[in-house]
Amino acid sequence: MANLGTRIYTRFKGRLVGKDADGRCYYEARTANRTGGGLKRHERWVIYHKGEDASAVPPEWWGWLHHVDDAPLPESARRSWQIPYQPNQTGTPDAYRPPGSDYRGGQRASTTSDYDAWFPEG
Repeated sequence: MANLGTRIYTRFKGRLVGKDADGRCYYEARTANRTGGGLKRHERWVIYHKGEDASAVPPEWWGWLHHVDDAPLPESARRSWQIPYQPNQTGTPDAYRPPGSDYRGGQRASTTSDYDAWFPEG
């Protein structure tokens, strides 16, 4: 969710390029600006949903946002073996919790390793 300043800037300076599958809107500035290297490039930005972070941008749009690609990759370019994109789940109930994690009861299967804990003498 954009704040008031971003909405005003987007209204007057931005041009809607497209939306991703989750409904995030991607914009490009109507006029190009000079970068530090002297290149003229259009500024690009995304309007996130409330509570999202930058990991929510799918790969189809990430390259376009960072000026790697001239256009976002079409949905038809996805391969049948590619799984749907998921943003970073760290800090949420859906985060990965390995066996033995306190969040999964703190119990893990015993191992047959030759590890012996070190204890100081004395």
